[in-house]
Amino acid sequence: MPYAGGVTRFPTVRVVILGGGPAGNTCATVAATLGAQVTLVERDVIAGAAHLWDCIPSKSMIATGGELAELARAHTMGLRAEGGVDLDALRERVSSIEEKLHKSIVELLESQNVRLLRGRGRLKGPHEIVVETPSGIEELEAEFIVIATGSRPRVPEFAPVDGERVLTTRQAYPPPELPDHIIVIGSGVTGVEFTHMFDALGSQVTLLVSRQQVLPLKDPEVAAALEDEFMRQGVTLLKGARACGIERTGDTVRVTCEDGRFVDGSHAVLAVGSIPNSEDLGLEEAGIEVDGGGYIPIDHHCRSKMEHIYAAGDVSGKLPLSSVGAMQGRKIAEHLMGLHNRPHRHLDYDKAAQAVFTDPEIAEVGLAEAEAFSVGRKIRVTKVPLSSNAKAHIKGDPRGFVKILSDPATGVVLGGSIVGRNAAELISVLAVAVTNGLTVGDIVDSLLVHPTLSESLAEAAS
Repeated sequence: MPYAGGVTRFPTVRVVILGGGPAGNTCATVAATLGAQVTLVERDVIAGAAHLWDCIPSKSMIATGGELAELARAHTMGLRAEGGVDLDALRERVSSIEEKLHKSIVELLESQNVRLLRGRGRLKGPHEIVVETPSGIEELEAEFIVIATGSRPRVPEFAPVDGERVLTTRQAYPPPELPDHIIVIGSGVTGVEFTHMFDALGSQVTLLVSRQQVLPLKDPEVAAALEDEFMRQGVTLLKGARACGIERTGDTVRVTCEDGRFVDGSHAVLAVGSIPNSEDLGLEEAGIEVDGGGYIPIDHHCRSKMEHIYAAGDVSGKLPLSSVGAMQGRKIAEHLMGLHNRPHRHLDYDKAAQAVFTDPEIAEVGLAEAEAFSVGRKIRVTKVPLSSNAKAHIKGDPRGFVKILSDPATGVVLGGSIVGRNAAELISVLAVAVTNGLTVGDIVDSLLVHPTLSESLAEAAS
């Protein structure tokens, strides 16, 4: 059975994968396609707890909030429209999407003859795995082992999570009730997405920003655009506010900050990062050590200290993105099946496209402007507002901009940022350019459709 590029199947090897998220199920599918005998062990849900319980529900709810925002702007397009939230219907919609994705991934794995084993897996030695299943203990042996056990929301010691008023991210899809006033703790990607989501659904929102800008690791100009939009929508930004305590009294939740400030609301949600699921896996018995954060160090092939044991996804300590985990899984499958004995492209995490699903959307790839200036690198920066784009006005939403960074000597595209409608889709063009060393001239010379938002990419590249 040929693989992409006409590669034929390889001699059968046994592969055991712990974790069925994007990294694990992609690795399983590709390895099985190449002829491996694959067993996929999952304790929670095939397709991944983080994927199905974090990413997909949040984006589904954000989409619902986005439709409400569109209704609010309908008058600008000559329409009269009103909208409201049916929490039960929203809950049913989220569950339906999760179920469909889970079913499709299971069917794909089964079609490739991947053995799905429900249970908790643990390494017994370098090549041995013990799986505690509902029907008993099963022991497996494998030439290769892939650890893709993901992560879970971090819960600080000061947070009395009860699933009713004080929530983790996974308890808010959707929440038990629509909050009157929700306090979002954490202003990274997850925090700002929650802020947008609850604001769009009609809740009053206070966002605790521990530093002096939201999205502290992003381009300050991008963060400023999002802050302006939040304030225009009535979101309260409490800057320099690092939470240190949460107290619930009846229907009121009080969040206290280190500097003595506090804010009262009806609910609080924690968006303060995640921790890897690397404990109780028998890593020491297999000769593997974790770093100070509990992550498994890997090389450019995603191999651990033991060359036949790989790690992928959140537990690897690289970018915690589903797209990155899936690509790691693919690269691992190809490597363990021998495809990477010849020259090939290694994963470059610095060139991974990322998006923030707020309103407007934010997306970026490659070198950031602030990063270039901090190391004294010469760059050419070009920026165009979407207010100059015909399609943006046709859609009634000309907010945002496109920014492209390139090498002034060669014109090679080094990075870019987009703020605006469909930014997460548009960034793909710049991602292809950054990954393949294309120039701004390559973008300018492309004959793009008119009228489209993508025309602003060519304009920014000029």
